[in-house]
Amino acid sequence: MYKALYRKWRPLTFDDVISQQHITDTLKNQLRAEKTAHAYLFTGSRGTGKTTCARILAKAVNCPNMKDGNPCLECDICREADEGSLTDIIEIDAASNNGVNDIRDLREGAVYSPERCKYKVYIIDEVHMLSVPAFNALLKIMEEPPEYVKFILATTEIHKVPATITSRCQRYDFRRIKQKDIVARLLYIASQEQIDLSPDGADMIAKLADGGMRDAVSLLDQCSVCAESIDAAAVSETAGIAGREHIYDILEAIADGDAAKALVVTDKLYNMSKDLTNLCEELILQLRNLMLIKVSPESAADIVIAMPDELERLKAIAERTELPDIMSRIEQLQACREHMMRALNKRVEFEMSLIRVCGKGGNVPAAIDNSEIYDKIKQLEDKLSAVPAGGMRSDAPDRNAREVFTASSPAGESEPAPNVSVDIRTVREDELTPCDKWEDIMEEFRKINPAVAGSLEGSTASTKGNVLCIFTPNRFFISLFKGSKENAISLSKAIYNVLGQKYRITARCTTSVEETKNLAEQLVKKAINSNIETAVDNNNQ
Repeated sequence: MYKALYRKWRPLTFDDVISQQHITDTLKNQLRAEKTAHAYLFTGSRGTGKTTCARILAKAVNCPNMKDGNPCLECDICREADEGSLTDIIEIDAASNNGVNDIRDLREGAVYSPERCKYKVYIIDEVHMLSVPAFNALLKIMEEPPEYVKFILATTEIHKVPATITSRCQRYDFRRIKQKDIVARLLYIASQEQIDLSPDGADMIAKLADGGMRDAVSLLDQCSVCAESIDAAAVSETAGIAGREHIYDILEAIADGDAAKALVVTDKLYNMSKDLTNLCEELILQLRNLMLIKVSPESAADIVIAMPDELERLKAIAERTELPDIMSRIEQLQACREHMMRALNKRVEFEMSLIRVCGKGGNVPAAIDNSEIYDKIKQLEDKLSAVPAGGMRSDAPDRNAREVFTASSPAGESEPAPNVSVDIRTVREDELTPCDKWEDIMEEFRKINPAVAGSLEGSTASTKGNVLCIFTPNRFFISLFKGSKENAISLSKAIYNVLGQKYRITARCTTSVEETKNLAEQLVKKAINSNIETAVDNNNQ
């Protein structure tokens, strides 16, 4: 009976395992020193040797004639282990035996000593598939197993294994197999099997395998019955990556911004029963190739999966496409791929995304979170409503004027008494003398307290006796000076430095509460509109 190549050429010793020397050397050292652990956890992507190393370790730890950390492959234990008939090495597929009862059976069997071997070894493949109760049942026996029991767990999804299990195991991470190692192994297998495999064919298989040795050998096996001579073209034909003209037609349409052409090609594929989800994934893969060509053109032949003529076509498309555009299109198609999983009509979802990546559909601006702006508005409104209304003379201009604060003299000096009694709430402007050095005072204030000086922009000042009255349109000047004694003193010091005289400072706002609210709302609306315009511009770019 014919045996698949990946089974026939599965490594039987640690020395046969490729690209995992960091793991095999450690395991061999443990075996030589007879210091093996009671539990191991092998993790990594598919086809990297997890189950293979688990089987080799189970053989080696029981082999009576172990050679330099490797099983001898000659004794009865090694032969029966390779045939799968050794009862002391138990393999469990957690994908189909994932219930708590299956683990209870394991625990009940673990209490019996091994029949022929030194250790009873349990290999649990795809251990992440166990249910939560099953993991809980496994936990106790793994924590304190009998001295003759060892566990080897293998998984491709380590994040699904509970920390309570991983902490009780020696963990080994299997890397993706290097492309050059896959090529060398494929050429060796082909020579032993009398298969005509060219170096470029082996290289193409290694690229498609994406770091998995089992996938590579399986594809070699498949190609061996489809072509007498296996070269890159034969591999592409067998793997179904040849004849992808439609993909490159769509890529060229996207690069040219020709949405109509892209939709026509998509319609043809849809009528031919092409799965649009797979089409979206293929476009993402080819856009990735374009991205790699743009970033590293000198090594494109090594990292891009394509036939030589396809590579030249991709390079031509890349030359007239900018890298940010390529990355943006990948993001949009990845989002489309996610949406298609939930969309009622996948075709509509894909066509909308296709129009967008062609630059013809416009971009919907990203949602703008204005919650922070509205919170600021609410805070300002609360502050404004908290300001008490001040009395005014009936013959004074109605400006909702009110006394805001009274500043002290410069620090360390006593506050002067005013020469005349002045009430800023009732005084008329014609009774005051304008301060002609107010701009000089503001300049001095900017030097002393630049962070606060901006709140007095657009203000004026007048005096009566030794009382200085400030008129400002900025109502928020109130909270800055009324809430901070330091701010008031620094303003008083600026006045003293310029005028050489101590003044008692009072102020009133020339803008009503309602006007201030309206102004704030206008500023917020302006900020929101500016954000929207910026978002639209960014999306259009």
